[in-house]
Amino acid sequence: MVAAVEGLSGARFEMPLEQGKLLEFIESLHGETRLWSHSSAHIAPTFLTSAFFWEARTESADVKRNVAFDPARSVHAEQIFTYHGPPPKVGEKLAGQSRVERIYEKTNRQGKVLTFVDVVTDFHDDFGVLRASATMRAIEFPEETS
Repeated sequence: MVAAVEGLSGARFEMPLEQGKLLEFIESLHGETRLWSHSSAHIAPTFLTSAFFWEARTESADVKRNVAFDPARSVHAEQIFTYHGPPPKVGEKLAGQSRVERIYEKTNRQGKVLTFVDVVTDFHDDFGVLRASATMRAIEFPEETS
């Protein structure tokens, strides 16, 4: 784990809110698509989780790589979505930017230290208005010692 990356911000990436992608997202969750089948519908509350597809297509946007957690010892623990007003609508385009908000440690009941990281992605509209924020929390477990 690289603690020196706390505060690191990635490059901005664009995320068009396409109707087809929204419907695929709803279907993947076995949801009812009729609520989102018109072009002016608000996005599903958790649709912003798919931003990582857009983030991965932009050089230096994904700050999670810089945290350098060991994939064999880490988990995605929590995802929090905060909307600063009504959710964006299908057809809008958002600009996202992620940052390593916080890296911290906690000791579990067995006395082992767990490392946590919170990565926040802010989403702005074409007018620069903050529309939503997503916080991804990951945990890295300690190495097993023999």
